[in-house]
Formats: sequence, structure tokens, C-alpha cells
Amino acid sequence: MQTVYFKSKLGAIKISGDLNGLESIRIDEGTFQKIKSIPTCFENCILEIKEYLDGKRKEFTFSIKPKGTEFQTKVWSILTKIPFGKTLSYLEIVTIYGNKKAVRAVASAIGKNPILVAIPHHRVIGSNGSLVGFAAGLEKKWLLENEGFSFQKEILF
Repeated sequence: MQTVYFKSKLGAIKISGDLNGLESIRIDEGTFQKIKSIPTCFENCILEIKEYLDGKRKEFTFSIKPKGTEFQTKVWSILTKIPFGKTLSYLEIVTIYGNKKAVRAVASAIGKNPILVAIPHHRVIGSNGSLVGFAAGLEKKWLLENEGFSFQKEILF
């Protein structure tokens, strides 16, 4: 497993993974650690994230392999199907998952998503359209606006 850092519009981003896929993409609140060379397996990821943040990319092609429980990975898989610029509510995610009683567990799994933007948990909002439940805070609003989401639009579904 290797880790790289790069500067972005959201601050320092920390990426961890290997040739088999990325395990983590996070905003790093600590000290930015500059490296002299970027391993080849991270070059495409960094390029695509920069393009996304610049509004030039809607999808990612790099391989991901987030570590989590079977339940968490199933929820994260649902998140990857939310289209660019669209949102779903937590209730809609629970409905897709197939168990409306699992709302707290689904919300917890969403909150533990280790891969920023490629598993788009920023696209999950409250049933009333509010920006709730995103650990990165104000970045959620920025990411949605970067995707052209207008808070006056109707929620998908």
C-alpha cells in the first residue's frame, strides 16, 4: 500500500492504494506531505480528480477497492450509481437497499465511505433537501455546486 498527497481546491488530498485499486481518497486535515515522485498507479487518479474539481470530468476510470464490511460495500455500490449532478435522499438509498428499517445503518455506512468523490456520498441529502450527514462539512455544498446541482431543483426519484 502506498500513499500520496496532492494540493487541490478542497485542500490537501490524501490517496492510499496500490496497483489493484485505491482504498482511500480523503481531504487531509493534517500537514501536507509533498513527495518527490508520484507512483504510476496514482497518476491517472490525481489527473481525474483534478479534472473533476475543475468541472471537466463527470466519471472516474481508476480502480477502487474500498475496505469495509459486506454491508458497507453494498451501500457504497449504490452510491456509485447516483448520476453526476443528481442527488438521492437517505430514505431513497434505504429503499434501493431494500430494508427501510436499516436507515441508521445505511447512514452510518455512508458516513464511513473512504473514497471521496469516486463514491459520491456528497450526493446523498436529507429528504427535505437539506445538506446533512457529510463528514467533510462545507465541501458537500461545493462538490454539489461544482456538479451544477441547483438547490431549487427537484430531488431525483
